[in-house]
Amino acid sequence: MRSEASQQQLLSRRLRPLAYALVAVVGLILTLTWAAMQTQVTLAGFLNGESLWSKAQKQAVIDLDEYAAHGRPEDLAGFRRNYAVLLADRQARDAIASGHFSHAAVESDFARGGVIPEAIPGMVFIFQYFSGMPYVREAVAEWRSVDDSLVELNDIAERLERGYASGMLDPGAAASERVRIAALNNYIEPRAKAFSLDIANGASWLGRVLFFLVLCVAAVASLLWLRLAQHILAGIRGTEERYSLLFDSAADAIFMVDQETGRILDANDRAAAWLGRARAELTGVELSSLFAEGSPEVGEGLLRGADGSTRPVETQSSLVTWGERQVSQAIVRDISDRVAMEQERKIAAEALASIAEGVIIADAERRVTTANAAHAKLTGFPAQALRRTRFDATRTLPDGRPLPQSLWDDIAAGDNWLGEVESRRADGSTYPELMSISTIRDREGRPQHYVAVVSDITARKADRQRLQHLATHDPLTGLVTRSEFERRCAEAITRAAHERGAVAVLFVDLDAFKVVNDSYSHAIGDALLMRVAERIRAQLAPHDVAGRIGGDEFTVLLADLRSREEALTVAEAMLASLARPFDLGDYELFVSASIGIAGYPLDGNDAVTLIANADAAMYVAKTEERNALRFYTPKMHADARRRLKLASELRQALARNEFHLVYQPSVEMKSGRIVAVEALIRWRHPERGLIAPDEFIPIAENLGLIRQIDQWVLEKASRQLAAWDEARLPALRMAVNVSAGSFGHPDFLQGIGQALRDSGVSPDRLLVELTESAILRLGEDTHRAMQTLHNLGVAVAIDDFGTGYSSLAYLKLPAVAYLKIDRSFVTGLPTNPNDVAITEAMVAIARSLELHTIAEGIETEGQHDFLLRAGCQEGQGFLYSRPLPPDEIERLLAPKTTRGKRLSLVPPRRA
Repeated sequence: MRSEASQQQLLSRRLRPLAYALVAVVGLILTLTWAAMQTQVTLAGFLNGESLWSKAQKQAVIDLDEYAAHGRPEDLAGFRRNYAVLLADRQARDAIASGHFSHAAVESDFARGGVIPEAIPGMVFIFQYFSGMPYVREAVAEWRSVDDSLVELNDIAERLERGYASGMLDPGAAASERVRIAALNNYIEPRAKAFSLDIANGASWLGRVLFFLVLCVAAVASLLWLRLAQHILAGIRGTEERYSLLFDSAADAIFMVDQETGRILDANDRAAAWLGRARAELTGVELSSLFAEGSPEVGEGLLRGADGSTRPVETQSSLVTWGERQVSQAIVRDISDRVAMEQERKIAAEALASIAEGVIIADAERRVTTANAAHAKLTGFPAQALRRTRFDATRTLPDGRPLPQSLWDDIAAGDNWLGEVESRRADGSTYPELMSISTIRDREGRPQHYVAVVSDITARKADRQRLQHLATHDPLTGLVTRSEFERRCAEAITRAAHERGAVAVLFVDLDAFKVVNDSYSHAIGDALLMRVAERIRAQLAPHDVAGRIGGDEFTVLLADLRSREEALTVAEAMLASLARPFDLGDYELFVSASIGIAGYPLDGNDAVTLIANADAAMYVAKTEERNALRFYTPKMHADARRRLKLASELRQALARNEFHLVYQPSVEMKSGRIVAVEALIRWRHPERGLIAPDEFIPIAENLGLIRQIDQWVLEKASRQLAAWDEARLPALRMAVNVSAGSFGHPDFLQGIGQALRDSGVSPDRLLVELTESAILRLGEDTHRAMQTLHNLGVAVAIDDFGTGYSSLAYLKLPAVAYLKIDRSFVTGLPTNPNDVAITEAMVAIARSLELHTIAEGIETEGQHDFLLRAGCQEGQGFLYSRPLPPDEIERLLAPKTTRGKRLSLVPPRRA
């Protein structure tokens, strides 16, 4: 690209108005000067005319006076000649004043009056237009004031001429005329002088006015020219500054290069910043040396910085003329962003080609413009086959309907769309597809392109269905969960309401399932639950539903019934099926179940109510009989409400100090001496009276309150033992029952240590009683917990031994020093041979392991005698004493306070 320009021509064009203005100012001043000169000529004519008029007036008076004295004709001719001058000036003056005159006649009159020709036009102009200006007005008035006197002089000349011509003029008349001439002269003389003075003053005033006028006009014109010059020069400077600002602040680097040598004449700040050098350092450097690649004149290249770094640039050059020098103006533009965008575009294209999901780009009419390889692999359609076809032509909604127009309206309004569609492959097969559609918009916000990302979700849908099944079905048994059971029950109730039918819900709970878990293992318990679920499903029709809503709690939905009583047949068959033995490999287990039945519409109108009422009926069946079934009655619900209310009141029992302890003595079998007591909790309800532990302890375990209760019992029993020590009673051992929930809690051992420290009781006087189930629940932490108790000096008694798993490994654990024989084995002594054999075996095992044995539930002398002979060290039971309050224990241990009465044991109850 080449252009030629001349800075001189550009400057001359910028200065041309200034030259024109200067010529105009000089012309104006010359014009004013010429006008002043003309005015001066006119004033000179005025003065000349005034001089001639004054001379003619004076000479006319002199000639007339001489003529009157001597009557010489030459004097009269002189008067006539001078009077003609005065008359010509008067005629010209009066003609101009009239406003209607001939310039030629007026000029002729002024010429006869002796006025110089050059001044005549100016005099006419002044008399015509400026007769009222200062001094002129007064001069004209003086001039007019002698008109009558001059006419009278002419009259005198005519009378004298007639007198001399007739010869009848006497000397007296001539003398009289001379007196009159002298009087007229005296009148005219001062006015003629005033006229001359006014003309002179007027010429002087007008000269000053003209001078100041010319001066002011010249000054104003000069100021205007200077302002114009200042404006033009400011514009030139502004242009230079703007050029310099644009040059220095340009976003591109600009180099001014000598065309002949290729060396830099000037460079802008951007060029210096890019190169990391000062502008002065760039002057004289060859432009080509700054490029690592490419031409310094045109095209793309790499500009090398002072630190060796390069910058991708694009160069454009143009040729300009600076004076006589040809200069190349090189504009170098940074194209880093463009190169980066091209790189990003390349990466995007490669990413589009390699992305795992199918990608479709369509125009505003939804016609495909491009599609990646993943889409072709997914659908079997090559990109060329899809070009110019609508990408929604092969896709429908899952139900087969085409994609609605409302979807495209929402996308056009600015929303992205994500949803499932049914897509067709090239071979005609279909598959579920997840499609996301977004828009690329133009500057006006209109959709320009659509971008769709698609993926095959066949496997995902299968996983979703599998997850949905897992979410609605119990993973162990495959039965539906509680929420799914409630949903299906609600649907069955709605259907029954329309058809006027009935629905029954069976609540199935296994009897003694906890014993299976505690005695065998949780794996065996899980296997049993799966077998139970299989037997429950075997009793159901295809449209019935079985669910597991708890550990060993199952629900059954019997739909499409005419009445709830129809569920009796299924429930009885289910009881019989569950009563058969379960073969679990190495074990054969016998379990039973309790079933509660509630039906719509008699027992409830919604799923939650039916399940709750069936649960209440099951509880009654389990409480009254087990391996039985019960239909729901409103009374059962009242009992259930009572249990719920009891659970609510149990939370406040500790705070209200409604619990108290009683203590059952444990006696030495040989001597009958009380050596220990067992702390037993009781709840004295303010309204219901005394509530047995068997009623509220299970509720406390379910509510998670058992740990607080056990800690309260531990602290209360420790303080009571310390109080008996202060009363100097015989030293006793205090036995405290600990539940499985408390024993497995991390704070249990810390609580025992804190209770011992607060009470000051020696650890060897505290006995912790644990059931086998509690030890089993602790699992792998059993040995650690027992070792910690042993380190504290606290002994452990295994309670109810023989009723659970009965693992001898428990007896070898640290801290285990006592073995309690359960009352279920003591009851049949000494007549039941099985109880006898089991009891003797337990005592023998304890003796061999050096464990102290304690028998529970001794109520007869025969039981006492047998256990004593068998070698049992201690015994508890009503034969010795019922559980007693602390003051009764004190009376038993302090016989002196009982006035010599010896210990009297409570007689055993007889059958």
